[in-house]
Amino acid sequence: MIKTYLANGTKISYLHPLVMGIVNCTPDSFAIRFSTTKGAIEEAFRMIDEGAEMLDIGGESSRPGSDPVRTEVELERVIPVIEGIREYNPNIPISIDTTKSHVARKALEAGADIINDISALAFDDTMAAVAVEFNCPVILMHIKGTPKTMQEAPQYVDVVSEVQGYFAERIAFAVSHGIDKRKLILDIGIGFGKRTVDNLKLLKRLDVFKNFDMPLLVGASRKRFIGELTNTTVEDRMPGSVAVAALAVAAGANIVRVHDVAETKQAVLMAQAITEV
Repeated sequence: MIKTYLANGTKISYLHPLVMGIVNCTPDSFAIRFSTTKGAIEEAFRMIDEGAEMLDIGGESSRPGSDPVRTEVELERVIPVIEGIREYNPNIPISIDTTKSHVARKALEAGADIINDISALAFDDTMAAVAVEFNCPVILMHIKGTPKTMQEAPQYVDVVSEVQGYFAERIAFAVSHGIDKRKLILDIGIGFGKRTVDNLKLLKRLDVFKNFDMPLLVGASRKRFIGELTNTTVEDRMPGSVAVAALAVAAGANIVRVHDVAETKQAVLMAQAITEV
């Protein structure tokens, strides 16, 4: 059984797949978003009530073509939300979705447990040091380029092997900077510098990433490739998102990052039951 220990000494167990609820504290994320602190906290409460086992809090959109926001703005968006969640639930694991070390530090001080860095520690030279200081888990995601540029005609010779190579390099970087290898979580980065066919190949071959012997996270909820395949808008992509989450769990995903907690939770339970019978 894979375990990862949080900074406060509690642990995440992967005896069963975990559903991570997405709380976008932004006015411009591509999917469900909450531009007020009250709205974001209420959404987090609803997700917990629906069975979310983790929450991911973000204050900067990483949708294709998006620009970065100032650190002060990001902090104003996420810190009150983390504090509000912690007043309601002191135990649920919270990840801070940021590429900025200062935001990560303040979020961890406010009650977050995990750093979720879409750049895999590459955009901020001091992010690894913050992770070491707080002794917290880190989600390393694959991205090609930046959110601003990542969908400008991305190309791969072999997307699966290239993502594997990227993970090997970023894991080595993290460990060389003092991060405990047992605290790393890998995210294949669905939609981050990838065409629809690349996303499908990564999901189909998800099992190969288990060779790293680290928890795997899949975040495909309501993303563009689902819309391209189903001819649906963001608002109508819940069924496709749930299908991807169930198949990802069947292929070995340990965490699925989603907007639709209740529906995904049911699908994940069924996928797990079928694969383990």
